[in-house]
Amino acid sequence: MGTDHVGTTKILVWDAPTRVFHWLLALCFAGAYITSESDRLMGVHLTLGYTMVGLVAFRVVWGVIGTRYARFTSFIRGPEAVAKYTSDLLSFKPKTTVGHNPLGAVSIVLMLLTTLAIVYTGWVYFNGGTHSVKEIHEGVAGFMLVVVGVHVAGVIYASMTQGENLVGSMVSGYKHGLPKDKIRWSWWPLALLLLCCVLGFWYLQWQSPVVNTRGGNIYQNEGNGYGYSKHSNRGWRGGDDDD
Repeated sequence: MGTDHVGTTKILVWDAPTRVFHWLLALCFAGAYITSESDRLMGVHLTLGYTMVGLVAFRVVWGVIGTRYARFTSFIRGPEAVAKYTSDLLSFKPKTTVGHNPLGAVSIVLMLLTTLAIVYTGWVYFNGGTHSVKEIHEGVAGFMLVVVGVHVAGVIYASMTQGENLVGSMVSGYKHGLPKDKIRWSWWPLALLLLCCVLGFWYLQWQSPVVNTRGGNIYQNEGNGYGYSKHSNRGWRGGDDDD
């Protein structure tokens, strides 16, 4: 939903589940990317990847039944709207939106789809896929990093040109707008449930080893976090696939 100017009143725009999802996905991707080169932390890498799938699944459902600005129908627009907003943004005359702007919507869709591609290719390789699958997995992860970088740069640029701290609004949930445009409830109970599910999944992963069917490898808890089992003879980057 767009307006020609920013209202002077702080209104609730982003519900709590959307905000918790946003920061958990950012945390999981950053953590998975950092641990991708480490055999010792491969259990963490896998756990974060699986968490990302669960988060995307939640976001898809919430994008259909969620609050006003969380629903896909409120921010997904066609190519013309995206091109128009981009042109206005580069001209320092962007049309202010209460929810996601058209360009931000593109990055959101790309990140959701790319997340699924990353985890799927990683799962295929981890369960017996070829070296080419690993290369695809790494390539898609690199593309995701570019999308995230462009998204962050766009948020900073839009914040400067619109006079609205968009990063802060994704923390507090509040933006400038008209009272009639606010959402009525933040849905904190659902956000806490989402967070508890993620933490519960991490706890279960911590307690149980992750078995790699590529040769019986086991990534397990060695007392101070996930570790690479000494009984394993191949690593994520080791073995015949690197020949």
